[in-house]
Amino acid sequence: MTSGDFKTSYKADTAIFQTIWIKLWMAGLVVFMIFFPFWAGPYLTYVVNLAAIATIGALGLNILTGFTGQISLGHGAFIAIGAYSTAILTADAGFPFWLALPVAALITATSGLIVGVPSLRLKGLYLVMSTLAFSFIVQYVIIKWEGLTRGSTGMGVPSPKFFGHAIDNDRAFYFLIMPIVVMAMLFARNLIRTKVGRAWVAIRDRDISAEVMGVNLARYKVTSFFVSSFYAGLAGGLYAYYITDISPEHFPITLSIDYLAMIIIGGMGSILGSVFGAMFVTMLPEGIRIAADVFGTSYPVLVDRFFEVKVMAFGLAIILFLIFEPTGIYGRWIKTKIYYKSWPFTY
Repeated sequence: MTSGDFKTSYKADTAIFQTIWIKLWMAGLVVFMIFFPFWAGPYLTYVVNLAAIATIGALGLNILTGFTGQISLGHGAFIAIGAYSTAILTADAGFPFWLALPVAALITATSGLIVGVPSLRLKGLYLVMSTLAFSFIVQYVIIKWEGLTRGSTGMGVPSPKFFGHAIDNDRAFYFLIMPIVVMAMLFARNLIRTKVGRAWVAIRDRDISAEVMGVNLARYKVTSFFVSSFYAGLAGGLYAYYITDISPEHFPITLSIDYLAMIIIGGMGSILGSVFGAMFVTMLPEGIRIAADVFGTSYPVLVDRFFEVKVMAFGLAIILFLIFEPTGIYGRWIKTKIYYKSWPFTY
């Protein structure tokens, strides 16, 4: 009598969806995603679109910090570079959507190389400070280089067109974003399983041991910065297209902290954790805003101090997860699955 889950080929062992049940669940998820914007209201679709864009950015930071162990506070700056590059290529240079988005992502990835190469001799707190300094530099350039970025006035971004059809509403943008998110997740998932991904994990766990085993630290650290920045540029470009009007206020220094909160809360070193974290951090302010509408009369501080309440909620969420669930929402998801798989023999 057979027992357990056995693989008879290397192809079966390396498959992403290994069981029929996982394939059925994924098929159900795809059907749900297709019909979601038809029954969900415009506001809910808007929030999901923002969460989907944030997922791409969180994937990039998770590759750099969660898988490679390079802590960065400059991710918001890369998001801004991607957004402004998209706006300049589209509004000023006349690039079409299908060309402007990947070119903007490549420009952002190149800026990631500029940061990654000098950071090869830095790690820990020193790397954090260097990436934070890069954020201040980008913020200064955006505000002061008015001839290119329009300074504090901001830039308008025309709606993207796909096969001659303008993507100018939440539902249409949903069907544009979701395939990109799925492809970004599949690419990241497969990349982590390759030689490059395993080298990143080795650097994260013990860089000296990885170097002794033959891992080229400089090459793989720079590659991590490149891929992470490419994802950030992709997210920034989609964000610019979605909100159609960008300004320095959309990319504060705290944006990097928001993305760091996403991977901590969702689960560092996890592709699915990036999705959980992006959904949580994106929907938390909306939950606070709904609470402010409901309890604003009794607790006016929720309305008057909305930004401060949001920052406090982020900080409290990070502290609680670090204390009670350091592996994040993804870790809790794995523990829950193991519990129900082994129930009632949970010992």
